[in-house]
Amino acid sequence: MPFLIVPAVLLLMLLASSIKVLKEYERAVTFTLGRFTGVKGPGLIIVIPAVQQIVRVDLRVIVLDVPSQDVISRDNVSVKVNAVVYFRIVDPEKAVIQVVNVFEATSQLAQTTLRSVLGQHELDEMLAERDKMNADIQKILDRQTDAWGIKVSNVEIKHIDLNETMVRAIAAQAEAERARRAKIIHAEGEKQASEMLAQAAQMLASQPQALQLRYLQTLTEIAKDRTNTIVFPVPLDLLQGLLGQTGGVRTGP
Repeated sequence: MPFLIVPAVLLLMLLASSIKVLKEYERAVTFTLGRFTGVKGPGLIIVIPAVQQIVRVDLRVIVLDVPSQDVISRDNVSVKVNAVVYFRIVDPEKAVIQVVNVFEATSQLAQTTLRSVLGQHELDEMLAERDKMNADIQKILDRQTDAWGIKVSNVEIKHIDLNETMVRAIAAQAEAERARRAKIIHAEGEKQASEMLAQAAQMLASQPQALQLRYLQTLTEIAKDRTNTIVFPVPLDLLQGLLGQTGGVRTGP
């Protein structure tokens, strides 16, 4: 029965081509005679040859590298910025039917959104508030790609490249800021020291004995240095105070 061998082989080939195995992270968008008839998978599925076609869709998180973009900030500074976008397909039907190439569409949208969002900020904000801008870009992308069955989970700005002129200008600005802070700290220290000296002077002025003791203490400290001869004037009021405490000067035998 050789004439049965050929049909049997064709039948086996037909069965083999109709059996598809999808991994856990895969789904098959099925079209029957060109019309959408459902999403199948994972596991073993049957596809009728010549009648049904499937498009495999990967549901895992996709890392999309956004090429470097020329951005002009709000304060007219030109920078180059690149980023990375993390997203995944949550609705295979929309990802296949609503857009021709979901990856290319997401990439182009990410580039335009990156330029638009960063162009609304000044350079200092780009450098200091990167987390806020990441969140803003992520929200915009997630909202606009929802019609494509896409969920954007995260956006990270990787690099903000400046030209040499701007790098030198920022360095000079940072140096000037550090000098300003140092002067303010020094002035605050002088102010506090002058206030303490004024308080000390008021206390000594209100207590003549304390002023006299301070004078004698200064004499003692100077006397420790025996390498030089020091002529130190003695205030008359100090002598009067000392004489007053000892009962005055006796003027007779």
